[in-house]
Amino acid sequence: MKNSTTGEEDEHRWIHLPQHRRKGVGVRKWLVISEDGECCLQEVGKHAIMKRTGLPHRELRVLDPMLCYPPSILGRERAIVINLEHIKGIITAKEVLMFNSTSPLVALFVDDLRHRVLSSGLSPKQSWFQDSVSLPTSGDKKREKIEIENTESRDMDREREASDGSDVDGMPQSKVDEPKTTGPKLLPFEFRALEACLDSACRCLESETQTLEQEAYPALDELTSKISTLNLEHVRQIKSRLVAISGRVQKVRDEIEHLLDDDNDMAEMYLTKKLDRQSLEQTSPREDPYNDKFLAGDEEIAEAANNEHNSEILTTTKPDIQELEMLLEAYFAQTDGILQKLSTMSEYVDDTEDCINIMLDDKQNQLLEMGVMFSTANVILNAGIVVVGLFGMNITISLFSAPHLRFWETLLGIVVGCIALYLIAFGWGKNKNLLP
Repeated sequence: MKNSTTGEEDEHRWIHLPQHRRKGVGVRKWLVISEDGECCLQEVGKHAIMKRTGLPHRELRVLDPMLCYPPSILGRERAIVINLEHIKGIITAKEVLMFNSTSPLVALFVDDLRHRVLSSGLSPKQSWFQDSVSLPTSGDKKREKIEIENTESRDMDREREASDGSDVDGMPQSKVDEPKTTGPKLLPFEFRALEACLDSACRCLESETQTLEQEAYPALDELTSKISTLNLEHVRQIKSRLVAISGRVQKVRDEIEHLLDDDNDMAEMYLTKKLDRQSLEQTSPREDPYNDKFLAGDEEIAEAANNEHNSEILTTTKPDIQELEMLLEAYFAQTDGILQKLSTMSEYVDDTEDCINIMLDDKQNQLLEMGVMFSTANVILNAGIVVVGLFGMNITISLFSAPHLRFWETLLGIVVGCIALYLIAFGWGKNKNLLP
């Protein structure tokens, strides 16, 4: 009795816990955007999210903003996990779930996604179901039979008149064979959400690249005209940002390329199609419960369809992924273009560094030449100092008793001799290509 009372007290205490203490158990605010464009905040725990999306706990860790994971696009049975730049969310066939964030980039993404959803004329499920599945009803059997007979008669008329080279129904043969043009096919909700995620990530990277371009090229040109410590520090910061952005773009590009190389991963991302297939499998056995023969036939057909499906999986047949492949290829080309811009900027930085190194080497060569010239002059001057030192010694020389004019002659001879020796040394250096 005491234990049950304690349990009730603990439960009562848990109910009256403050909101910030409850969040430590995994309850967080999620931003939910439905397929109708409605947006709301919901407080959901990890276990509820796992049950709602069918994702394991290790893949929810990819979305944790406190952890650093590389960019990834993961297609699973009931959801798509997106981790691209500031976009961290889960896409299902009915909604998009994201961590609540105050970032303006996330707000722009939400507005873009709602615009994409609301701008479509039909609901996603209706359009996708109409394009992918069309089942005849019992009231349309007569109409179908009449249409089949009419098409057969028209085919026979075409074959008969095509042999004569005449027109069919008053139209040229080339016009008859032209396929009918239909309107653009509406993408399912998960692909529109995926496109919004890719577009937001690419726009973010493109904006940062353009900002860096506007800042980098003038700074590099200024550095080539004036080499200073301030300009060198500015270019060093630009280069570090360039390396960081290039790495981010490269990771996003590699993730899209990896997804394009695997057809099975792309096939897993058709969530609406899988939901429609499941709903058809659930409703098809209940169409005619009063006829045992037809029930048995339906079971055999369903079993044969399952066997064919399993055999297709085993033989690794390429699934129909043209829509998603075209979507991913478009953003792969966009990220590749951004990477090319960054590569061009990196080459310009390398060229500027080479130019600066050449300029510094030229300055160093000029200093070395000046050092050689001063060293040569110093040697010649030391030779004159030696001569003067000899005359300053306390010895008896006949020159000391000479008239005063001899002093100036000796001094002039020493100076002229030093200059002549310097010119001889300079000419020898020019001859040996030691001086310019």
